[in-house]
Amino acid sequence: MAFLGSDAVQRGLLTTGQLRSQVWRRIWPDVYVHRDVPWSHGLRVRGAALRWPDAVVTGRSAAVVWGVDLAGPDDDVELTLPAPANRVRVAGLRFRRADVDAKRVLRHDRLWVASPEQTAVQLAGALPLDDGVVAVDRLVVAGGADLAEVRWLAGAAMGPGSRRARHACALADGLAESPQETRVRLLIGRSQLPAPVAQHRVVDGGRFVARVDFGWPAQRVALEYDGLWHAEPGQFARDRERLNRLREAGWQVVFVTAADLHAPERLIARIAAALAVGR
Repeated sequence: MAFLGSDAVQRGLLTTGQLRSQVWRRIWPDVYVHRDVPWSHGLRVRGAALRWPDAVVTGRSAAVVWGVDLAGPDDDVELTLPAPANRVRVAGLRFRRADVDAKRVLRHDRLWVASPEQTAVQLAGALPLDDGVVAVDRLVVAGGADLAEVRWLAGAAMGPGSRRARHACALADGLAESPQETRVRLLIGRSQLPAPVAQHRVVDGGRFVARVDFGWPAQRVALEYDGLWHAEPGQFARDRERLNRLREAGWQVVFVTAADLHAPERLIARIAAALAVGR
């Protein structure tokens, strides 16, 4: 997909004049791609790895490689070079010079990339606390990271951000199916509410009813984050049918939207009221 312009010219596939035409788009110095190739962070990562083959993809860029979209198309690509390497200054690239533990680097889809666990710990230490917990949860659920190993690595980490990394990894549960579910869980955890069961399976009379984002089984109260996916075709009818099943089983359902996270006191009061009725 991406290629080195100098290599294409040397092999006689293109001329320097053709490379400057509108057919080709330059990603990095000497790295090109056809103009019709969709622009993405992953494309830019691949181009950078082609230009600097000894670099290890780290940070948010590594998360993107592992299928977790934590960086936008035009965000800086993050690479780590061996400590003795010369300093590289390229707009749009963020280089670190450090010795990377070879055991924490994997060859994935023709890229050298920090393992999902190493990526989780790095982001947990670099991001604000809640964002770090979100990153760890997403790397566990969608990126294949093992939460036990993530916590072990965080416990062994030293240097700037290591304390925050340990805190974030301890708060992660690796169950949330969206970033906002993690944020809701953290919000509840900082309140006086009893801890809910994440991804709770509601069973009534031996019959499976539904799986809810958070449940308080003793009070038969469920909390669901109402994201954009609920607007997908046919989803409304499925949601109504599911809600009816929960109500028939004697459960109350509290719905949370993105707006509720900006008014946490009101949200906590709504949940508390539902739990009081359930008792």
